[in-house]
Amino acid sequence: MEILQTEIAVAELNAATLHASLSDVAMESMNLLNQVADTYPDAISFAAGRPYEGFYDVTQIHEYLQVFCDHLRTRRGLSEADTARTLFQYGATKGIIGDLVARGLAVDEGIDADPSSVVVTVGCQEAMFLLLRALRADDRDAVLAPIPSYVGLTGAALLADMPVLPVRTGAAGIDLDDLLVQLRGARGEGRRVRACYVTPDFANPVGVSLPLADRHRLLDIAAEHDLLLLEDNAYGLLNSAADRPPTLKSLDRHRRVVYLGSFAKTGMPGARVGYVVADQRVAGRDGSADGLFADELSKLKSMLTVNTSPIAQAVIGGKLLAHDCSLVAANRQETEVYRRNLSQVLDGLELRLGARPEVTWNAPTGGFFIVLTVPFTVDDALLEHAARRHGVLFTPMHHFYGATGGFHQLRLSISTLTYERIEQGLDRLAALIRERLDGEVT
Repeated sequence: MEILQTEIAVAELNAATLHASLSDVAMESMNLLNQVADTYPDAISFAAGRPYEGFYDVTQIHEYLQVFCDHLRTRRGLSEADTARTLFQYGATKGIIGDLVARGLAVDEGIDADPSSVVVTVGCQEAMFLLLRALRADDRDAVLAPIPSYVGLTGAALLADMPVLPVRTGAAGIDLDDLLVQLRGARGEGRRVRACYVTPDFANPVGVSLPLADRHRLLDIAAEHDLLLLEDNAYGLLNSAADRPPTLKSLDRHRRVVYLGSFAKTGMPGARVGYVVADQRVAGRDGSADGLFADELSKLKSMLTVNTSPIAQAVIGGKLLAHDCSLVAANRQETEVYRRNLSQVLDGLELRLGARPEVTWNAPTGGFFIVLTVPFTVDDALLEHAARRHGVLFTPMHHFYGATGGFHQLRLSISTLTYERIEQGLDRLAALIRERLDGEVT
């Protein structure tokens, strides 16, 4: 019997029918840097803002895990079966180390956070998405953010369909006068501006910190104009100065600040553990008793990631316990490396390019990042050329502007390299810049 062969169409999707965020240039930024690094593995990278790897020790993972298990048995009084269940089962959506996170904030930052206001997330990236998704009720809603801004924030906003309204960045961080202009203008057009994202300490990508007077003024603006502040503090604890400036959250007296934290730089990036402190009260829709904003975020998280890996939390919890819940103490060696690297790169730029007035750079007092400004175009094509011909990587700043600016700037990250690699990398970067300025082929 003859079997008739029929041609069956293979499923094909049209990009125009997928979520609009997938076609936005911001979604390509992180993948691009990884692709270039993979293509040119011998290139010296000033691109990725990763923590220093020189102190990594696999045995610490097991040690921290054991410390946390001992804590469960002795301090929380759990049986062996309950200890095993805590690590092996799904666990509470809000997390299992909220109390330790709160203790750490009290010790290091002077922040009085109730553990019930803490939601432990899958990295700080999830915390950003949860916040923006929760705040986006309809098409009127928007969030303010400095430009240039961390691509993780703009990416999370795209996924949450939350428009980001740009605010100028000045020499010391977000421009508060422009913030007021943008806020009033947006509300005058009928927008409901819910929050302003800000990184007061060593902001990514510009590396600058907000002065104390501006921190107080920003809090006053938030109170006067009914605005939430989303404070991202990934780098603030890595400050070698004798007196660290207070966080917005520690200064907050009106619960205007939602605090975003990450253990990627201070704990262990591979654990992918972050958190959000959301102690704002939320009135019930039907007039019932109010609850915490953290509880609302937890509802969203339960449908997104269910919970954050208890094993990963246990490792981070063990590191906190091993250092009396002080990540400042736990990161003293790393903080010294970052201070030394920052000084070396700034001195090295002056040595190699100080005689070229057309090339300038800022001078942050801490953190991971420095921004160079040059008179030629800095785009992804230049990055590929720099990797291929000169063996050096950086991040074109246009990625932090959503491809609307920054085409004469590049970001250098100083965090991962050794002394020798920094010297070699700066030689290569200077050769690239001379090539562009003078046509000097090396």
